[in-house]
Amino acid sequence: MVEEDLELERDLGEATIVYDDPDEGTVRKTVPNEHVAYFQDHWIIKTDEDDQGHDIVRRIPSWKVHYVERSVEEFEDEIDTIVDRVQSVASTLRTKIPVGDEGSDEDAAPLEVDLGEEPGHSDEG
Repeated sequence: MVEEDLELERDLGEATIVYDDPDEGTVRKTVPNEHVAYFQDHWIIKTDEDDQGHDIVRRIPSWKVHYVERSVEEFEDEIDTIVDRVQSVASTLRTKIPVGDEGSDEDAAPLEVDLGEEPGHSDEG
């Protein structure tokens, strides 16, 4: 591993996921942050690479995961990154699934991401 790779891993932090495995019981696995993601009600972890250099991943249903703990430099930066990723995916979907006049992005409203309501506040009343 090159020195730049070590610096990159330090900057991105690590994630620990604790989940139930049918063969191993409760598993606690720590990986670099970029090797764990949440998608379609599953946590996805890069576990290895095959001989051709393709990633081997394990998909874990969210209901089997006890928790995921990540080290990040600043929590606000982590939230901003998540919002940016969601907006990027939405933009890609708008390109693939035209919305509005002839699929023009000019008429598409920007995606608003709701990070939840503050405790004690509700629109119902």
